[in-house]
Amino acid sequence: MAYTSAPGNNAAYGRIKSAASTLFSDNQSLISEIRKSMIMMKEIAVDMERDNESEMVKELEAGVIQLLEASDQCTHLSTAIQSLSGEYQPGPELTDFGKLFEDEIGRLTAGSSSLPQNHPWLRQFREAIWNVHHPGQPMPGEEQEDIVMTSTQCNLLNVTCPLSGKPVIELADPVRSMDCKHIYEKKVIMQYIRSKNSRSQCPVAGCPKMLRPDRVVCDPLLLIEIDEMRSMNKESTRRDVIEDFTELDEED
Repeated sequence: MAYTSAPGNNAAYGRIKSAASTLFSDNQSLISEIRKSMIMMKEIAVDMERDNESEMVKELEAGVIQLLEASDQCTHLSTAIQSLSGEYQPGPELTDFGKLFEDEIGRLTAGSSSLPQNHPWLRQFREAIWNVHHPGQPMPGEEQEDIVMTSTQCNLLNVTCPLSGKPVIELADPVRSMDCKHIYEKKVIMQYIRSKNSRSQCPVAGCPKMLRPDRVVCDPLLLIEIDEMRSMNKESTRRDVIEDFTELDEED
């Protein structure tokens, strides 16, 4: 894809920004659908494990790994879209947008050391399967401390709104900054941004990012991740209750 524009061509620049925004939104929706598919595959795999269908579980895990690779590719594309749409300025020379995206995605891929095998989503999948027959026990090669750490992991950067103090899972209208990834109650953060006259720094202690109203949104993954955190909290509470009853039985 190539495009020629003279400096000051605001109409052309506006179309480029609009197209980038649409592409980013579509790509984020695709990531959201991939995540939903992996959640469904995890639930099916748990049922298969209960029925001792180990080969089917292995096939589902292989499918999850493929989806993770696709999700990472989509994530790199989203980051490239954000970067280029924010930095690109039309000029008198012919612009090869395909080459721009290729170079930016290549740079992001080269700087990424994450492998699907180490992805927390895959870790959650394997942990759910392991817990079918070994609840509360470390997976092979792990210690008891690893269970506490991994079973409470989530993809949310903060668990409470820095302004309202409410837990993220209790927010009526959660939104997330596209720049620093912190989460807030929408009404409260928008009032905060307006009060700062467009010079609003993220209220999370130590975060240097500036907030813009159009970049504080409820992205497609946010509600899914909040639901996952809510489920993890319920599961943790259930385990605590079971442990309490076990301790009482031992005392008796």
